[in-house]
Amino acid sequence: MSKAIPASVTRLIDEFSRLPGIGPKTAARLTYYLLRAPHEQAAALAEALRDLRATTRYCSTCYNITETDPCPICADAKRDHGLVCVVEEPLDVVAIDRAGNYGGVYHVLHGAINPMEGIGPDQLRVEELIRRVETTPVREVILATNLSLEGDATAMYIHKRLIGRTRVTRLARGLPVGGDLEYADSVTLAGALDGRREMPE
Repeated sequence: MSKAIPASVTRLIDEFSRLPGIGPKTAARLTYYLLRAPHEQAAALAEALRDLRATTRYCSTCYNITETDPCPICADAKRDHGLVCVVEEPLDVVAIDRAGNYGGVYHVLHGAINPMEGIGPDQLRVEELIRRVETTPVREVILATNLSLEGDATAMYIHKRLIGRTRVTRLARGLPVGGDLEYADSVTLAGALDGRREMPE
């Protein structure tokens, strides 16, 4: 960085740049925005970051991020605790729950198997899932890992570990609503065909 930029500004730009999806230009824009913003706004951001680290933890049941243990989803008696949806990240819980048609609970792995980045099953919350299935009445585990090489490898590994313990299913691969077949890739089309089901009468 240029010597014309104060060290504190450079430091904040560097910290913003470490965040996913934030490049150096966006990091600089955010930093200079905060410099121009009212003092209260910068102070509120700093306080929110402090609170984030001080008040959040992992749920001891599903490993989602929470402020209470168990988390509100695991503590909800109206949810189906025999149905566990396994996802890679906490944001996946938000996406599935937002859809509004799933009434079970979750298990967050915090990643996917990726040997290229040195991430194996031991770095994920797989053993906690196995223990959960062995110690609680789980009748079905839905593998909702991403439809990628890493997500598929993770799903296959978990499936092998759970064979004979409970029913294991995988999210169907399909076409987006409003999408045209001519623009769909062959993997998506093949998945949509494999995941087809009977039409209701």
